[in-house]
Amino acid sequence: MGGVTSTPLHSRPRPSLTIIGGGPGGYEAAMVAAKLGAQVTIVESKGMGGSAVLTDVVPSKTLIATADSMRRAGRAAGLGVDLGDRAAVADMPVVNRRLLDLASEQSRDIRRALERAGVRVVIGHGRLAGPTTVEAVTEDGTETIESENILLATGASPRELPTAMPDGERIFNWTQVYSLTEVPEHLIVVGSGVTGAEFASAYNQLGAKVSLVSSRDRVLPGGDPDAAAVLEDAFAEDGVNLVSKTRAESVERTENGVRVQLSGGRVLEGSHCLLAVGGIPNTADLGLEAAGVKLTDSGHIAVDGVSRTSAPGIYAAGDCTGVFALASVAAMQGRVAVAHLMGDAVKPFQPHLVSSNIFTSPEIATVGVTEAQVASGKYQADILKLDLATNARAKMQNVTHGFVKIFARKGSGTVIGGVVVAPRASELIYPIALAVSHKLHVDDLASTYTVYPSISGSISEAARRLHVYL
Repeated sequence: MGGVTSTPLHSRPRPSLTIIGGGPGGYEAAMVAAKLGAQVTIVESKGMGGSAVLTDVVPSKTLIATADSMRRAGRAAGLGVDLGDRAAVADMPVVNRRLLDLASEQSRDIRRALERAGVRVVIGHGRLAGPTTVEAVTEDGTETIESENILLATGASPRELPTAMPDGERIFNWTQVYSLTEVPEHLIVVGSGVTGAEFASAYNQLGAKVSLVSSRDRVLPGGDPDAAAVLEDAFAEDGVNLVSKTRAESVERTENGVRVQLSGGRVLEGSHCLLAVGGIPNTADLGLEAAGVKLTDSGHIAVDGVSRTSAPGIYAAGDCTGVFALASVAAMQGRVAVAHLMGDAVKPFQPHLVSSNIFTSPEIATVGVTEAQVASGKYQADILKLDLATNARAKMQNVTHGFVKIFARKGSGTVIGGVVVAPRASELIYPIALAVSHKLHVDDLASTYTVYPSISGSISEAARRLHVYL
């Protein structure tokens, strides 16, 4: 009898792929493509891992880990630990040397892993010279690379204001702060989104006086309102000066610090200023137009659910696409692109399954449906918010801020979203993310054993309380 046959991936002709950009979107794609048998070349100008590893995610979260150690030392007295006069002090040259060394080590590890997998690494600036051609400008000249498929994973760079240009000494963007030789006396952070809130929290815990300038009426304007309220309470308790409903019109150096001119005529003076006003996609000088790659109105590369651009055979992943500015999303987009171009099983990217974390103190982790989407009527959900004030482990650890929130689809009880505000929320969101990804019922969460005492016990308890709505 006749039938449909398929050719296994390993026995097909080896496709070729050139990747521009060695960040999470690029190197994850390269690893997967190489394992599936493709001939892979990756072009990166800064070093493997790109900005995420060298100047963004890895160093900033390492800094935050140091700040968290300072926080725990500062609150040890509340647990009965007497440190006497030995106040914790951040040695910034040591702190910054450690985080930059760690970033460099991570970059080297990624390169070694790629080369072991058979990926050819080219250090240089890559750009499109046609729909199947990449030009790589290296120290040795210009190399032309031909391949059947191309993946653009060029990332984004800090947005700069013409009236507040960073100088790397008193005025910084988020890639430059690791040159600080001491804890700032008074750090003014401009921008209250994720990056601004994280750095404000970290430097506050490291001992700096911090003012956070927000153009909106609250921090994290795009996030969960309950989580933002908890963070604002924590900021107030820790002495962060939140300056809301105003914009920084200019930042200039003074003899011994900085002067920030705010809208409405108000002026803030401090020792240093950190600008956290968003990012711009690295799409200039890439040869996109000539290759037929279209941009969105915001200047990002337009992609579909499997990371295809408007040009056949050319894919894009990561911050240059404007989907989510998350390393995990960049990596997923890269893997999805490779699965599609290799003819492997592929599931289109699903933004509602993305879990993310804001590394403030306390951390804020989210997944799935948001409160704003429920309020707008896009989703019908029962919502249960359980404060950690009654959690035994939270009391033992002297945790004073935080909650668990679960969204269950009205009528069916399927878990469709959640928020965790707590120390290590980045770890605690995982069971809720599993429930969202696999369409689990609240009773599935409720009936799963948790350790007592544990913060995760509040996740199970919230799910049990949602049962009454079904």
